[in-house]
Amino acid sequence: MTASQSDSVGGGRVTSGLIENGTREAGRPLGVAVLGMGTVGTEVVRVLRDHSDDLRSRIGAPLVLRGVAVRDLGKDRGLPAELLTTDAESLVTRDDVDLVVEVMGGIDPARGLIGAALSAGKSVVTANKALLADYTGELAAAAERSRADLYFEAAVAGAIPVVRPLIQSLSGDRVNRVVGIVNGTTNFILSAMDETGAAYDDVLAEATDLGYAEADPTADVEGYDAAAKAAILASLAFHTRVTAADVYREGITAITAEDLETASAVGCTVKLLAICERVAPGPGEPTADEGGKDRVSVRVYPALIPRKHPLASVNGAFNAVVVEADNAGRLMFYGQGAGGAPTASAVLGDLVMAARNKFYGGRAPGESVYAELPIAPIGDTPTRYHVNLQVEDRPGVLAAVAGEFSQRGVSISTVRQQGHGDGARLVVVTHHALESSLADTVAALADMDSVTSVTSVLRLEGTEE
Repeated sequence: MTASQSDSVGGGRVTSGLIENGTREAGRPLGVAVLGMGTVGTEVVRVLRDHSDDLRSRIGAPLVLRGVAVRDLGKDRGLPAELLTTDAESLVTRDDVDLVVEVMGGIDPARGLIGAALSAGKSVVTANKALLADYTGELAAAAERSRADLYFEAAVAGAIPVVRPLIQSLSGDRVNRVVGIVNGTTNFILSAMDETGAAYDDVLAEATDLGYAEADPTADVEGYDAAAKAAILASLAFHTRVTAADVYREGITAITAEDLETASAVGCTVKLLAICERVAPGPGEPTADEGGKDRVSVRVYPALIPRKHPLASVNGAFNAVVVEADNAGRLMFYGQGAGGAPTASAVLGDLVMAARNKFYGGRAPGESVYAELPIAPIGDTPTRYHVNLQVEDRPGVLAAVAGEFSQRGVSISTVRQQGHGDGARLVVVTHHALESSLADTVAALADMDSVTSVTSVLRLEGTEE
């Protein structure tokens, strides 16, 4: 059989006919609209153009770029002028568009454009974690009504495949915990502080010069970016709708070189962690054996982790996510968590899946929130703590400090004391305790005459205890 139809992707020839194994005739071209042509969008368009033959063979039908929505038509983007438009709404609802890729970011107008595309029966691939963290339910409902697909692997950890394993590979298992480093900017900063002993402000300036940090790094260094990703991961892992507002969040701006030095002295380093886990029912609630429900704890904060923990060796701008499940045990996903090419890889993987569904008549799994587990407040969340105090160097101080911990039910694991000028430094590491109990303890310590200051309070994660 000879080729019977041809089309183009940005000037590259695409020929329909038999695919390589000669067993199936290629289907009609599937039209693709791309919203945004920044770092990621540029890479997506490049792959669509440069690898059109491979994509056609993997899908069974050619992908044809119908248009790219941009803000500025005057900028040279290396595409024919007729492919560029500022009218994104008209583009996503065109009859010749089957698939929409959203890589513009932000809540609006992305929310309305994705909703319009889904309502028109177009399948959508998005990398927009901020949008998904708050509006997955709304978008999933629109996809369900029109029987379209909503894919978002690229919204969490760039090229690292973790969304699809949670949705599909582990769908027959019970996930108990997801913990990860999901922001490359903060990981670069903390890694550099750990390696060089430099101060936070100095390393942030270096990260900005190297392009790892934005001119306004607030979303990264204050933990907002990681919190959005944590909400997505928790929703998938625990079949419960979790929004960014449900995530307890602390950033890294208060972390000092001394914190890293102290961590190193106890065989640890400091990482900004996104932690999603099942915790027991709250005080006074029925236990799981009595028909009560587990709760979901979702939090983002800088924490000490032992250097032997797999996440401790994740340095620079890399990301990693550890998933713990009943039967699968511990799984670790590691790789480049951001950047144009890595994120485009995840986008294109979703695009191929969505296109295959269009070609073969299948559908992606929809939103699963059947469990409806309650969200545990941070005060009810147990973890270990590393408390750094400056105290007067005189008899009885250590006993008094230990008494404040004991009085509030916080058990001490180790205490390390160092002379420090006219005073002393106490480093107290606790066993697992509730956040509320530790907060009360810290407040009491700050009021003690013998305590000069509570220098820092960091959680300790990743221990076997």
